[in-house]
Order: sequence, then C-alpha cells, then structure tokens
Amino acid sequence: HQSTKQLLFAVLFETHNIIMCVSGPVEEENPEFWRAQGAKALQAALNRKLNTNVAKNIMLFLGDGMGITTITAARILKGQMHNQSGEETVMTMDTFPHAGLLKTYSVDFQIPDSSSTATAYLCGVKTNLNTVGVNAAARNGICKTQKGNEVSSILKWAKDAGKSVGIVTTTRVQHATPATTYAHSASRKWYSDADMPASAKKEGCTDIASQLLNNTDIDVIIGGGRKYMTPKGTWDPEYPRDLASSGKRQDGRHLISEWQKMKVARYVWNRTDFDAVDPDTTDYLMALFEPGDLRFDLERDPTMDPSITETTEKAIRILSKNPKGFFLLVEGGRIDQGHHASRASMALHETVAFDNAVAKGLELTNEEETLTLVTADHSHAFTFNGYPFRGQSILGKSPLYGKDMLPYTTLMYGNGPGYKVVDNKRPDIRQVDTKSKDYVQLSAVPLDTETHGGEDVAVLARGPMAHLFHGVQEQSYLAHAMAYAGCVGRDLRHCESRPQHTNTKRILITTTDDDRNSAPSQVSYISLVTALLAAMLH
Repeated sequence: HQSTKQLLFAVLFETHNIIMCVSGPVEEENPEFWRAQGAKALQAALNRKLNTNVAKNIMLFLGDGMGITTITAARILKGQMHNQSGEETVMTMDTFPHAGLLKTYSVDFQIPDSSSTATAYLCGVKTNLNTVGVNAAARNGICKTQKGNEVSSILKWAKDAGKSVGIVTTTRVQHATPATTYAHSASRKWYSDADMPASAKKEGCTDIASQLLNNTDIDVIIGGGRKYMTPKGTWDPEYPRDLASSGKRQDGRHLISEWQKMKVARYVWNRTDFDAVDPDTTDYLMALFEPGDLRFDLERDPTMDPSITETTEKAIRILSKNPKGFFLLVEGGRIDQGHHASRASMALHETVAFDNAVAKGLELTNEEETLTLVTADHSHAFTFNGYPFRGQSILGKSPLYGKDMLPYTTLMYGNGPGYKVVDNKRPDIRQVDTKSKDYVQLSAVPLDTETHGGEDVAVLARGPMAHLFHGVQEQSYLAHAMAYAGCVGRDLRHCESRPQHTNTKRILITTTDDDRNSAPSQVSYISLVTALLAAMLH
C-alpha cells in the first residue's frame, strides 16, 4: 500500500514537471525575454526621480486583512478574470514605485485587531486590542480609562490644516477602521448607545456613531451603518419588514437628521439618489447604503448600491474642490470579513474591486501633488500552497493529493469554520466546485470564525515623499510620515523648509543712473505701473 502511494506521488510529480515544461508562454522559454524585462525594469528604477513636493492631497487605501498572500492570490484572480494565466498580471497597486513592510503587533497582543492597528497608522500611536483612538493606557471596555488618553488622527490634523476630509468604506462607517479617524472609545463594539453597558454611559463615555457628528467636521462619509444612526424601532427605508435592520438607538436621537441640520448637506441611501449628487454643488455628503456593512461585491445589487470604485470617485470629486487639498481614507473592509468566513473567493474578489478603486483614485489625481498609499492593517491565517500548475485557477485544487489520497485546495486557512475532519478523515472534494463564491476553504483547526495573522504587511507608495515609506517600520510610523509629507500635524519642517509653488512671476525692472539721481515724477510712476501690468499680462 505504501509503495503504491509512493508510485502515485512520483507519477503526479512527473506529470507536473511535464505540464510545466509545455504550459508556459512560448516567449518565456527564451532567456532574452527575462533579460529584456529585467533591463526595462532596471532602467525605470534608474530614471526615477524623488518627488520631494509637499503633498497637497493624501489618499490612504486600506485593505482590511489584505496580507501579502491575499495580494498575490488576488493578482492571479484578476488576471484570470481577464482570461490570462494570472501570475504575470500587474495590479494597479503593483505599479507603486516605493514599498516597505509594517510590523502590526499591538501593545498587548502579538496578533492585532483592526482598531488597534488603525490607531497606529492613523494616529501614530500603538495601543491595546479592541480600543479606538486612545493610547495604551486605556483598557478594553473600561470607560474610565479612556478619559485623558485620547489620541487624534491624521484626518483631524488635515482638517485643522484647512483641508477637506472624507472616509469611504465597504463596512459600516462606525466600524473599527473608519471609526478611528474620528472617535475615541475604550471599545470598538460601542457602535451605538444600545451597544454600551450602563456603567460606561454613567461614566460619561459616548458611542461611536454620535462621535461621528461631534468630534470632527467630516466632509464626505460613505459606507453602511444606518441602523446605528436612528432611534430604536425606526424602519429601515430599504428593508422595512426586517426588524434586525431597524434603528437601534436608545437615546431617541436621529443622527442623520441632526447631521443634515448642522450644515448644508446631502444624505442618500440608494444608487439613484447617489448618482444624482452633483460634486460641483455638494460640499457635504453622507451616503449610507446598508443598515450594517455593505454587501460583498459579488453579491452587490448594482441598481441599489454603487461599487467602491464609484464611491471613491464621488468622494474625490467633492473633496478636490478645496484649493488646500484633501485627506481621504478608502477602506476595502470586506476583504477581512471574507477571510473570517474562510470564503477565499469573496475575499479575493473584494481585493480586486479594491484595486480597481485605487486605479480610479490615481486617474482623478495628479501624482506630483497627491501622496497615495496602499496598505493593510493585518493579515490572516491564509496560505497559498500545493504546487499548482501555471495558469491553474487560483480557486482550484492542487494537482498533488495528500497522504490520505484526497485532494486539497491551493488556498487554505490555518483555522476557521472550514475544519471538516470526521472520524479522522478529510472530506473528498473531487466533485466539489471550489471556485464557487460560497465555498468554504478547509482549515486545520475548528473555529467559528477564522483569525487574523501576525506577519508584517506591505505599504506601497507613490507621489510626494513616497520614498519615506521604505524598509521595515512600526505600523505607527505611517501616520508620522504621511503628516510630514502633507505638512499637517506637529511636524511642519517639510513645508517650512521649502518654498511653496505659486503662479507669481518674477518681474525685473531696470533703471538708469539718471533715473536714480532724479526725483520721481508722475510720468515715471505711470511708466512703472505700465511696465508692471505688461509683465503680469505676459
């Protein structure tokens, strides 16, 4: 029996080698293909000049849970969605010339959550698990430790500097990542007052949704989370018969109405109204498309909800009217949730949609004045393995079987709901469509929800001062480097040491010795003014 298995493995390996020899593109068999490619990339690197401008605009694209394995797998999927092999595909984020690694641990845990990491890269301060916009002296869920330990974010620093600011997310706008731009909370779970313990309310802590209105004047707010903004029992406009979608607030406040009364603003909750928003005449926009998180892109109803690319475009067009520039956070938040469910297809399609939004952001801005970053808050227990053939579906199965003579997928999880071992046997997936959006990848350890991973995440940068994002850094470094590049926050050395770009023309006026020795006359003043006007007009 053992020799039969060994023979089968040998045959499979040999088959793999044969297929690999004939399945790759013909041009790749020629060494000059790789030499020319390498020379082209080298010359591009040699020709690259550092952009040391002050960043008028800052765009931070945050893929929640988008570890390096996710980026690689999504790259292949994006290519295969366009009938390519996939491995050689170049995503938009792949074109960013500067890259580094960020250490993601929180103050109290080796592997972090999205709120502790957001506090690091948005506020420049590492903190404890499950806390939002507070330093590590605050304790998870303990209100009294929150007071006096609040830390502000780069979104607020940008607003204080006169820039417009916005958040775009595919989760609820009260979720960990967007919440950290404006809120301070000892618990990331305090979405509305209904989610808070009585002790926290008594001690004076407030829910995250209410802080969305009170803490920072945010120009554009796009995502989900309607039910945290309305009084308990308020019917949802899209799902009026679904009690789980109705309002949750116990204090009777209707935060959406309050927000509209505070400023001349637009509020929309559906695609039709969103499309009707004119960026040229709109300064404030709140768009909440779902009671909670938005739908996965594969399950999104395009007649009701716009894509992350479309919401990113609307936000940029509104914010870019400010001559002082803008700060925009765009979060692909459901990458993370796809991974937690061990649904790799969902997570990867979310990543592809996220990359499309990055492309739209670059299309609408000028790299000479806009710093654009792509990064993640943390990774997942997500693996890419098994020697699949070149061009094989990234959602498919390894050509090699396990020692139990059963196949496995090339994408798997270290833990999660995909654990299906029964009587010490894995399920036989030979007839299972592992490419389905609903397929749950196998995992090694049974958990209701898959966990985060703890390895470093990538940061990719382009635009003014993008070279600052290099090497291996603490995740909290990100906020400081962004702020320096844009001259917001505490460190203003970059703009103080550099002349600002203006349209002012230098005018040279010459005089003769006779002019200097004679008294000024009305004629000379007229001549001077005439010369000045002529110079300005030309």
